[in-house]
Amino acid sequence: MLGDPIITDAEYDKLFHELRQLEDEYPEYTTDDSPTHRVGSDLSKDFEKVPHPAPILSLANAFDADDLRAWEERNLKLLPFGTQLDYVLEPKLDGLTIVITYENGILTRAATRGNGELGDDVTANVKTISTVPLRIPIDPNKGDPPSRLVVRGEILFHKQDFLDLNKEQIEQGLP
Repeated sequence: MLGDPIITDAEYDKLFHELRQLEDEYPEYTTDDSPTHRVGSDLSKDFEKVPHPAPILSLANAFDADDLRAWEERNLKLLPFGTQLDYVLEPKLDGLTIVITYENGILTRAATRGNGELGDDVTANVKTISTVPLRIPIDPNKGDPPSRLVVRGEILFHKQDFLDLNKEQIEQGLP
């Protein structure tokens, strides 16, 4: 059932990783409908569909130090020889991928990842989130904001807030 997983995200990620390894090792058994060939879709029937300025792709996971080293080696090959890199690490937070577009400093659109090419237009919903700026602050010493700025991020909902919302909706007879 959608929205009611039977395994944890970590278990799914591990199985997905195993499938990808098997497909790499035995490409003749890979099928076009394999889960490894698609970006997850959270498109809803309830929202207008809007195109993304650029495809929104999934990120690959690293499960151990070997995966991380392999990722680093692949990416270093893309850079000039001898390039030194600094790394920033962040905790893995699982939320709703959102793409926000600002035009001349004003929030004009917010869309879910959807299928990577099209997303659900959730602009009105995102404008209710107090921590999402509706306007990019202008610093007179730095000039105007860019004519178009596209920001990709995650909308996070603390578990207790989610539980509180569910309780309120049940009390109000809402789904």
